[in-house]
Amino acid sequence: MSIKPSAFLRELLDVAISSADPDECVARNLPEAPKGRTIVVGAGKAAAKMARAVEAEWTGPLSGLVVTRYGHSVPCSSIEVVEASHPVPDAAAEVAARRIMALAQGAETDDLVLCLMSGGASALLSLPGEGLSLREKQSVNRDLLRSGATITEMN
Repeated sequence: MSIKPSAFLRELLDVAISSADPDECVARNLPEAPKGRTIVVGAGKAAAKMARAVEAEWTGPLSGLVVTRYGHSVPCSSIEVVEASHPVPDAAAEVAARRIMALAQGAETDDLVLCLMSGGASALLSLPGEGLSLREKQSVNRDLLRSGATITEMN
């Protein structure tokens, strides 16, 4: 019995999507629990789904913050999820970046900072450099998008 090419291709696509699903791949890549706190930070279009997957598998207490694209939030119980703009960053992305930096900088020797990153993180975790305003960063992003720059060139 032969398989139709379209059915075979659909099966390949389903396997590829499943292998990248946070519910499927996060658990097997989690580190051991630390002696101290576990602080989860992250950004990207899949950040909320990854945070939820961590919560489902983690045996100890968690806290943290992840930022995802508007409309991509999922409920989490211990990890705060905020939304921001993608692909052009907004003020919510800047605030989230500052908060995530403070959480990471507050970690102590026995703590674990678990960082969850996915596509879109460069816009969603956007903190303009010294001497650069958010408005200038937005302008550059818009110009790069209009120019047809690739994501690698933009980053």
